[in-house]
Amino acid sequence: MCYEDGGIVDDLLVYRISQNEFLLVINASNIDKDFAWMQKNNKFDVELTNRSDEFSLLAVQGPNSLKTLQKLTDTQISLEYYHFTKINLAGIDMIFSRTGYTGELGYELYFTGDEKTAEDLWNKIFEAGKEFNIQPVGLAARDSLRLEMGFCLYGNDIDQTTNPLEAGLGWITKLSKPNFIAKDVLVKAKENGLKRKLVAITSDEKTFPRHGYELSVNNNKIGVVTSGTVSPMLEKPIAMGYVETKYAEIGSEVNFLIREKEVPAKVVKLPFVKR
Repeated sequence: MCYEDGGIVDDLLVYRISQNEFLLVINASNIDKDFAWMQKNNKFDVELTNRSDEFSLLAVQGPNSLKTLQKLTDTQISLEYYHFTKINLAGIDMIFSRTGYTGELGYELYFTGDEKTAEDLWNKIFEAGKEFNIQPVGLAARDSLRLEMGFCLYGNDIDQTTNPLEAGLGWITKLSKPNFIAKDVLVKAKENGLKRKLVAITSDEKTFPRHGYELSVNNNKIGVVTSGTVSPMLEKPIAMGYVETKYAEIGSEVNFLIREKEVPAKVVKLPFVKR
């Protein structure tokens, strides 16, 4: 969802519930901003309702997620990636979606009800997954998982100052569509050539690249790290960041600039962790 200048309001999922009903799943920290943007640009007589406080969401991710959840429903679970259905699971009617931001096989469960409803479902999922040693994880774990796959995070890799083309999101930016907000700006940006690109970077050095660190070549700043960590899977530093286009080719040698010291790194192809 873009501003008029091509900057990104948010990245979101749109669920087509029926012919005329859609569910938009947006980043929780952006609810007020996103909803205001949609109201401002509602020129199609669409009824907009913010139901965020009515819904709970649990994300069950990992190689045994299907086996765990299948125990809780009589419906045979068979979903393609980024598809959803409505089912009753553990006695709760819900939107059941094969999505998630981990790179693993996984599902997201959207349902209404009070906190006890969510707590009861949580407990039933953990009981069903006990044989697989299912564990609760927080946002830090999700963050390292999504970075290992090269998934963009709003507020880090994309925001109001970035456009989807330079962020490598051209695959979900259909310039052939008749019209959408910022189409003219993005078409022009593509025609003129992008000045910077979001790239994947790794290093064999023992270092910890962090959001906001500068990227350099011969002590000249050429970009900035937007997301960085030490990969738990690879046990080496990984990062994404924007660099001047001429340094965006796979194999380009760049540096993390850490405490005024250049640490050798290289631009690589995503994902960092291959399936």
